[in-house]
Amino acid sequence: MEMKQKDVAELLLLAALWGASFLFIRYAVPDFGPFALIMVRVVLASVLLLPILMLRKQLHEFRANWFHSCCVGLFSSAIPFVLFAFAMMNVSSGFAAILNTSTPIWGAIIAYFWLGDKLTYTRMTGLFIGVVGVMVLVWGKLDFGSSGLGWSLLAVIGATVFYGISASYAKRFLKGVPPLVTAAGSQIGSSVALLPLGLLFWPEVNPSQASWIAAIILGFVSTGFAYILYFRLIERVGPTNAITVTYLIPLFAAVWGYFLLDESVTLRMILGAGTIFLGTALATGLVKFGKRTPSQES
Repeated sequence: MEMKQKDVAELLLLAALWGASFLFIRYAVPDFGPFALIMVRVVLASVLLLPILMLRKQLHEFRANWFHSCCVGLFSSAIPFVLFAFAMMNVSSGFAAILNTSTPIWGAIIAYFWLGDKLTYTRMTGLFIGVVGVMVLVWGKLDFGSSGLGWSLLAVIGATVFYGISASYAKRFLKGVPPLVTAAGSQIGSSVALLPLGLLFWPEVNPSQASWIAAIILGFVSTGFAYILYFRLIERVGPTNAITVTYLIPLFAAVWGYFLLDESVTLRMILGAGTIFLGTALATGLVKFGKRTPSQES
């Protein structure tokens, strides 16, 4: 589907909002802690999405698919959001956003083993290149000592793996379900799962006003509203065009982090990002080698 100027503008806005989510997490997580911050995030997103679900008269679809839509929230929101929040107590927002772009790579691997999706030569090459890109980023940083980044890096990689699991889960159990139902259901399911943990680990000292503002924007704008934009784009320009937002998020995350949090952008980050982007483009079929043949289609 052809993208119009309005679609491109919304794509850039979506990338800016999702890129900013890394900034808001990085800023607020020291005050809230991972569980409390992500509980606030998904509850606020649910508060925004549920009324929209009712206005669009899709509540009956949610009732019919509540179990799987809530379960997919564990893999697509609750677990990876917490893992990112934990990691970003130590790593920069730009670094985390770059590693996040490896999500389609793990998604392709999981879909191969779980759903039997075919892996062409081009896609396998992309997977290998993408994994090399991840190794470039984390090489020499996997120190699991008290002051090392090992656990934080594993948390980010683990989050992207769970994103990949969620994609196959949704394809397996939620095929044909309206995207808004899946989005709202995932946030509702995440809210139910994280509410007890968020309350149990609620910080003893109330977070600062600035951290609360960051958490509120994270929930309402960078999660709830961003989901609305994303599914509007899917409806208008198709999932292939909409998913290109993945390539723009690290750029915005790095820019926000550089100007607002004084984070640095290193040569290793640039090289790792370029390698992962190339691998992801090949693994997802955005870029192909040679002439396409029927045997190469997945």
